[in-house]
Amino acid sequence: MKSARILQALRTDLALRQLKGIHFIIMSVFLWSTLIVIQATDLHILMKNLLTFCATGMILPGAYYISKLLRIDFSTKDNPLSKLGLLFTLNQLLYLLIAMWIYPTLPEYMLMVIAIVFGAHLLPFGWLYHSKSYTAFAIIISFLALIIGLNFSPLVLAIAMLLLEIIFVYCLYREIKQISLKY
Repeated sequence: MKSARILQALRTDLALRQLKGIHFIIMSVFLWSTLIVIQATDLHILMKNLLTFCATGMILPGAYYISKLLRIDFSTKDNPLSKLGLLFTLNQLLYLLIAMWIYPTLPEYMLMVIAIVFGAHLLPFGWLYHSKSYTAFAIIISFLALIIGLNFSPLVLAIAMLLLEIIFVYCLYREIKQISLKY
């Protein structure tokens, strides 16, 4: 029972000090905005996909700078669960191998695969940060990305993802506000 309380305290500490990772979700708003611009061009689909891969590299450095601007603890070194959060994030890189396979094979679906991977990787953060928003958006993003990606253009998918990310930021902000009032 004591270890369960310690684990809960570590999760709460991380959620408060890292503001539930909102800096990464804010950065994803910028990413999907960039992907809309890429998808709106007349470039060949393979060039759009290459630029999309390059743009995803902005996430980590962008989130770092946003965390500095918002005074969010980017890496909570004295909380062992911070390493778990990093593992959850890095896990996504392995799934991007699927997107790399899709790139030349079914290029019109690459953005959909990236959106599904992005959504699915959010699920463990629901547990880590005590966040219903992460859990809900992991499911919503993954399924909507599949439905929209199979039925509409990558541009429509990028626009939908941007709207979802904006709503996600708002939901996280409300959660952060609630948890801040408790502690």
